[in-house]
Amino acid sequence: MQQNPDPYRDIPLYPLVNPRSIAFFGASNRFTAMGTNQLNSVLALGFEGKIYPVHPSEPTVLGLPAYKDVADLPEVPDLAVLVLPTAIVIPTLEACGKKGIRHAIVVSGGFKEVSPEGAALEQELTAVAQRYGIRFLGPNCLGVVNPHHLFNVTFASFEGRPGFIGLASQSGSLLTQMFRYLEQFRIGFSTGLSVGNEASIDIVDCMAYLAACPHTKVIGLYIESIRRGRAFIKAARRIAPHKPIVAFYAGGSEAGRSAALSHTGSLAGPDRLYDGVFRQSGVIRADTITELFDFCWVLGSCTPPRSRRIVVLTHSGGPGAAAADACSRNGLTLPRLGAATRERLRPLIPATGSLNNPVDLTFSKDPLEYFNAIPQVVLEDPDTDGMLVYCFAPPKNMRRIMESQGLSLEDIDKLTEAVAQEIAKRSAGLAASHAKPVIGFTYQGPEMPIIKGLLESGLPVLPSPERGARAMAALARYRELVDKISKSG
Repeated sequence: MQQNPDPYRDIPLYPLVNPRSIAFFGASNRFTAMGTNQLNSVLALGFEGKIYPVHPSEPTVLGLPAYKDVADLPEVPDLAVLVLPTAIVIPTLEACGKKGIRHAIVVSGGFKEVSPEGAALEQELTAVAQRYGIRFLGPNCLGVVNPHHLFNVTFASFEGRPGFIGLASQSGSLLTQMFRYLEQFRIGFSTGLSVGNEASIDIVDCMAYLAACPHTKVIGLYIESIRRGRAFIKAARRIAPHKPIVAFYAGGSEAGRSAALSHTGSLAGPDRLYDGVFRQSGVIRADTITELFDFCWVLGSCTPPRSRRIVVLTHSGGPGAAAADACSRNGLTLPRLGAATRERLRPLIPATGSLNNPVDLTFSKDPLEYFNAIPQVVLEDPDTDGMLVYCFAPPKNMRRIMESQGLSLEDIDKLTEAVAQEIAKRSAGLAASHAKPVIGFTYQGPEMPIIKGLLESGLPVLPSPERGARAMAALARYRELVDKISKSG
């Protein structure tokens, strides 16, 4: 495997996220074992480096030559992965240290999260790691996924594509559950890190790595507690002006605090405290996990608006009104279009339509005009700083029109695909050419040809006007927070 030429390879966590070789403890030929599942995940994504299973009795594991002891390995691996019973984790990590391994992922649980005795074991684990200069994720975590490096050491097979969202999560399974969820929108992870109990590597360390990672455009955080509050604020204020950070905090309520304590042994703080920490740090707060990924999606795809002045474009009154209402509820304003803009739009809008804001066609005769010519005019209006577009283009309607013109089924399929691709092509450059955000919203599924094409082109199309408006408001809030940080120094 070729050496990675990226300049961020000297960052402390680089070998852990981009290993060239792995020592794997806890995998066997028993397919129900957790470690076996995780090694299968590494193999399934096509990891190109060396893998050294360590097993006391099996000569091979999943077709790979196995070694009885880490001391027997032919080289010092970049990374050790431990999926072992709690009782043997500490001596195994010590053996790794003696071998010279300096990075590890400790998947095993049974530490701080379960009991005072477990907390004492975790202190002992940390002491061993410090003695040998080992940095490790965990314990009680699910590891790392880095699709750009073909590396996935979580228990779930990776479903998706390399993307731009970097996630550091205090919930391991959340990471794996989002693989398929993100893929439906044609987006994905740049890197995902499950930090577990954070005995060695914590959220702040992960933020530093993701800030330097060239594949990461936006950083997402799932947080149950922040161990190093001052370090978090300092790091976030340094990172946020250059790379957006979105956080979901799950420990604000009494029930959330109780769940966090049993999950990772963390003590969560009052909701208002975290609200203040995020505002002071320039971090965009998401109220739900859905919002966490909606906001990451648009912040990694769109230019933040210069102000909160937004135009809604629709060819259906109901969704347009819903979008306008959602904009108002989220602090966005819908300015009246200028006279010059209204005159330019008049030939493109049916007599039954509206030149107000929302701009409502009531019926779209030409989807190419709706997705290109009309937005072009709107975005050139100096009082418009962003646009929400209702995306509804039922393929059966298009097919019916084409059938009436005597086209064959084969020609209809080709033309439908061509129209979708042309719309996507024209829409893709719209936002970039005007440096203004364009966000679509729809009630159609992402598999619909035009929606699919728009998503493939990089245009965010969210599944409701409310989610679209909240995402646009998050973009505006990011601009305001960054401006505030810049002014305060």
